[in-house]
Amino acid sequence: MGIVGEAHKVRVLGAGEKTIVLGHGFGTDQSVWKHLVPYLVNEYRVVLYDNMGAGSTNPEYFDFDRYSSLEGYAYDLIAILEELQINCCVYLGHSLSSMTGVVASIFRPDLFSKLILVSASPRFINTDDYYGGFESEEIEQLCQAMESNYKAWISGFAPLVVSGDMDSVAVQEFSRTLFNMRPDIALSVFRTVFTFDLRHFLSRVTVPCHIIQSSMDMSLPVSVSEYLHRNLGGKSIVEIMSTEGHLPHLSAPEATIPVLLRHIAHDITADGDA
Repeated sequence: MGIVGEAHKVRVLGAGEKTIVLGHGFGTDQSVWKHLVPYLVNEYRVVLYDNMGAGSTNPEYFDFDRYSSLEGYAYDLIAILEELQINCCVYLGHSLSSMTGVVASIFRPDLFSKLILVSASPRFINTDDYYGGFESEEIEQLCQAMESNYKAWISGFAPLVVSGDMDSVAVQEFSRTLFNMRPDIALSVFRTVFTFDLRHFLSRVTVPCHIIQSSMDMSLPVSVSEYLHRNLGGKSIVEIMSTEGHLPHLSAPEATIPVLLRHIAHDITADGDA
């Protein structure tokens, strides 16, 4: 493993002809894919990595300027693919990493055969003509709560995002990986995620996109998936699952994994089916 691979804790499993790259969202690490990976390794080459800033990475490597926009994450993803000499892959990204894949595919469309975007949003803050789910004041209040008592913030934030109580395994797992992040890094990443606006990028995306989300997600209105579908430059398809929460692959794997496997295996056809 090279320098980039070591920094991002890259793991390569399986030995199939097709390569699947899995990117995790804010507050998690590659362990969030633990329910999906066993279904992939017999058929695909599977690449897992941690975003810089995740609790499993060296906090000294986190560059606050580089990761103040998604371009920094996109360049990391491209560097990982280049170091592993991956010429083309299926990229499955969750939340932050779904949009990282979108940006990376604009820079290097040749590296991606398709993007599978789970709980993806180009912008979380509402505007006069766009409903992202949050007012800017709400985001600022969440940031202030993170600064004042990070541990207490996690105990309130994790159940809301996962859509479960503190006793649920998924909420406990999300709380664990959130707690592993250094609080100042978590705050920086949180600000980046909840204040970016990638709407102007969407028309430049030419790689086919499979857009998947829960029907009930306090972080993400269903209308955002439809917005992505209408505004992406290439072919896209939307599937709304009857699951709850922003991390359905962690909280409802029995419902989510079959959907993900279907979208990995099947491409978007001319009539829009996958």
